[in-house]
Amino acid sequence: MPVSPRVDYPCAFMRRALVLALALFLAAACGGSKASSDPVQSVPDDNGVRAAVQNASAPAKGEFPSAAGKSLEQLANTIKAGPQLAMASSVFTVGQNRIAFGVIANDGVPVYGQTALYVAPSPDKPAEGPFTAPADVLLTEKRYRSKQAALTSDPFYAVYGAHVPFSKSGRYAVLSATKTSGGALTGATATVDVVAKSADPIPEVGTKAPKVHTDTLASAKGDVTKIDTRQPPSDMHAVDFADVVGKKPVALLFSTPQLCQSRVCGPVTDIALQMKSSYGDRMDFIHQEVYVDNNAQKGLRKPLLEFHLQTEPWLFVVNKQGIITARLEGSIGVRAFENAVKTGL
Repeated sequence: MPVSPRVDYPCAFMRRALVLALALFLAAACGGSKASSDPVQSVPDDNGVRAAVQNASAPAKGEFPSAAGKSLEQLANTIKAGPQLAMASSVFTVGQNRIAFGVIANDGVPVYGQTALYVAPSPDKPAEGPFTAPADVLLTEKRYRSKQAALTSDPFYAVYGAHVPFSKSGRYAVLSATKTSGGALTGATATVDVVAKSADPIPEVGTKAPKVHTDTLASAKGDVTKIDTRQPPSDMHAVDFADVVGKKPVALLFSTPQLCQSRVCGPVTDIALQMKSSYGDRMDFIHQEVYVDNNAQKGLRKPLLEFHLQTEPWLFVVNKQGIITARLEGSIGVRAFENAVKTGL
């Protein structure tokens, strides 16, 4: 949120102590980074959902059983089966990875509770974990919500995210464990494919960002609907990434608000707008649509191909030296997006 403008008080009319107190107050209020309000407060306070998301946002590792040489199957046998895992990220390479996902009950309703992941090369192999997966709120403040978000009948209020290392490529079995309100653990399974780094890799943190041209209002000849499926369109099309990269920090978001294929994509473009309101004076925010002519049948737009992307959404944060400082794929919550933005400032 924007910080209130600084006010200078004439010290001639104040006692020295009052002047010092006010100076300290103003320094605290205005001197640091801008911060958004608690995202959990955007979650409706209905049927205990807000409290459940709040609890899910801070899982404690000690609440989950240690792998301690157990196989994934042995761990699964100690956890009640029930929900399903909805994967919200899909690109995993050897090394550290962020696995984003939702947990869905059999009735289709999202499940929120303290959650962690376990992984193994196969169910009968020794498991690694638990890797805690804090829930991250997907809802923005109301003034930043698109029509698509406002009309969603069954919104995901939060997405889970766990940081998991993979030492080798291959297929891995995944087990989630979520603590219910009664204290029991309920679990779901999935698989993920981990690949070695290719000759044409997606740009990584610590490398120079490709100097690619992105669509702008000028290149669209003033017709913003050609380059933005959000309703209403955002104002993140003023500058071309190629013109500002290496000169100013940039948050480059590849997303398609209308054509997102996953139920847990989240209103990531809305979140970008909310971040722009807080950090737009220090960083350029650019939204790049995904499909040619906003038609999935026509393939991906050129900027995505130049970044070697085959999925969406993706967020790249680049500092003023042109170095990528954060890279997130899949569903992105408010906290993760803001933390990524801060790395580039």
